[in-house]
Amino acid sequence: MPTASFGTMDTGTFWELIDTARAEVADPADGHAVAARASALLGELPAADIVAAQQLLWDALTRSYRSPLWAAAYTLNGGCSDDGFDYFRGWLVLQGRAVFERAVADPDSLSELPAVMTAAQHGHELECEAALAIAWNAHLAATGAHIPRGSCAVRYPALDPAWGFDFDDAAEMSRRLPRIAALCRVS
Repeated sequence: MPTASFGTMDTGTFWELIDTARAEVADPADGHAVAARASALLGELPAADIVAAQQLLWDALTRSYRSPLWAAAYTLNGGCSDDGFDYFRGWLVLQGRAVFERAVADPDSLSELPAVMTAAQHGHELECEAALAIAWNAHLAATGAHIPRGSCAVRYPALDPAWGFDFDDAAEMSRRLPRIAALCRVS
């Protein structure tokens, strides 16, 4: 029996599921625990809702596929490959809608999060690959089958060429993301 009723899966319901998963784990900073709980909650829903959640997750990842956020991830994590940026954005989704929306609008705002401050202090990376498999794992657990091919689409936008500078350029990073640069002691 589900611990919360999520109804038909839409954007608001997806974020409610993430918030519920965060509230139901011992440490909401533990991305793997949040991802596992979100997957378990999602697995209690009809297969159509699970597939819809997969698309909503990829929609969020698409919205966050932005050069300024990649620069923030690069600085916070001491580098950031294509896959690393996916895992960073997975971690970001698991922080909940308010944090996600604010970070997409203003990546420098991440510097205010306790988890980011702690990671910067201890040299930990902010990423959660498991976040990308929430719906995949839920569908497999609920139905015994993979999410049907072609049921979800991802189309990333072009990255902003104005952010096409070397993210190791300390002066440029300090100018564009001053709070993150200061937190990570970029010089």
